[in-house]
Amino acid sequence: MTEDRQWTAFLQWALPQLRMRWSGFRKVRAQVRKRVHKRMQSLQLVGLNDYRDYLQHHPQEWRVLDTLCRITISRFYRDKGVFRLLAGRIIPGLVEQVRRDGNSRMDIWSVGCGSGEEPYSLAILWAVQLQQRFPDITLRILATDVDPQLLNRARTACYPFSSLKELPVFLRESAFTVSAGRYCLQPAFKRAVLFVEHDVRGPVPATALQLILCRNLVYTYYDEGLQRGITQRLVDALQPGGLLVVGSHETLPGDVPGFMPLSCNRAIYKKT
Repeated sequence: MTEDRQWTAFLQWALPQLRMRWSGFRKVRAQVRKRVHKRMQSLQLVGLNDYRDYLQHHPQEWRVLDTLCRITISRFYRDKGVFRLLAGRIIPGLVEQVRRDGNSRMDIWSVGCGSGEEPYSLAILWAVQLQQRFPDITLRILATDVDPQLLNRARTACYPFSSLKELPVFLRESAFTVSAGRYCLQPAFKRAVLFVEHDVRGPVPATALQLILCRNLVYTYYDEGLQRGITQRLVDALQPGGLLVVGSHETLPGDVPGFMPLSCNRAIYKKT
């Protein structure tokens, strides 16, 4: 058996025990493989069979493996079409709903925010393109991730250009200053975002939300049973008429009530 097939066989064995799906890891398995190999070296284990035995005799190691399977691919304005739709139609529509409800704040949750690229994209979009149109509305973005190191990077908010290459130039020039070859977000654009350590597999950290972005995480990497449980909690976290945005290649489990896809984009669901 080739080395790649050995790693594939290991992941196909291990991932279901973590309630994860092998299909979600096909293209990113090298990232997991590198981390697991480093972990094996630290344990002085020679091969995958040794690590498999170690897992079976040390149940606490599964928690470590769970952390090694976190995928951290992220960038600003990922899926440009979604952000164009958010700016042009979705967020303005939600603002009107907030006004009808007699409120002055729109609450958004960015799930699995990584190093902050997604919530900061929303904050920049709001400040540059929308805030002048809706001066009576304030924006609060709750940004959560299970990895404290990523959250620390998000709070620092300095990025290489590769993280910003999809962000429209006028937004990049409005929101960032360049320092030592890195693009650092100006403090004014950080104020709307609150970073909190949180595992999406647990209870929701907020309710009465107008918008949840849960992209390229739950519906890519977790098994269907876990997806169903998380989806029901996301339904409960949204206000009536609130919206859920998933990844452009993701879909919700078919047997979870409470959401209907919007005709304008199949990656956006409305709470019924």
